[in-house]
Amino acid sequence: MRLLGLDPGLRNTGWGVIESDGYRLRHVANGVVSADTRLSLAERLATLHEGLVGVIDLYRPVEAAVEETFVNNNPSSTLKLGQARGIAMLVPAQAGLPVAEYTPNMIKKTVVGAGHAAKEQIQMMVSTLLPGITLVGPDSADALAVAICHAHHRQTAAYIKAATVRRAVVGG
Repeated sequence: MRLLGLDPGLRNTGWGVIESDGYRLRHVANGVVSADTRLSLAERLATLHEGLVGVIDLYRPVEAAVEETFVNNNPSSTLKLGQARGIAMLVPAQAGLPVAEYTPNMIKKTVVGAGHAAKEQIQMMVSTLLPGITLVGPDSADALAVAICHAHHRQTAAYIKAATVRRAVVGG
C-alpha cells in the first residue's frame, strides 16, 4: 500500500511516499514543495497546491496523512500555517484519498519513542527505518515520519476492526 506523508509549511511543505506491506516499510520518494516568500499568500498557496498535485499524480498513493498544526505564540503565523495545512489536506482529498491527521507528539512517539524528540532524532530514525534513503531535508524527513506513523497506526486500526468483526460474527 502506497502512503503519502505531508509536513505542511507555507515556505516548505515536506512530502514523503512509502510503501507499507504489513509492518514492512519501503521508501519510494521524498521531497519538498517550496514557495517563494516574495510571492503573495495566495500565490504561495497556489504553488503548494500545484506541487502537491504533481506529487500525487507522479507517485499515486492510496492514502495520505498530514501533521496537525500546533498553536504557537504568533496568531498570524498559526493562521498562515493553517492555510498551508488546508492545502495539504485538500489536494489528497480532491484526488479521492482518505486523509488522516496526527499530532506532532504522536508522530514523534511512533517513530522515535519520545513525544518531544528533536528533528535530528527524527531524521536518524527515519534513516534507520528506511535504510539507504537520501533525505532531501528536514521537512521531507518529517513528512516521511508522518507516513511511517500512519502506516503503523492504520495497521493497528485494521487489526482492531478485524477482531471486532470476528467477535461480532462469533457472538462473543
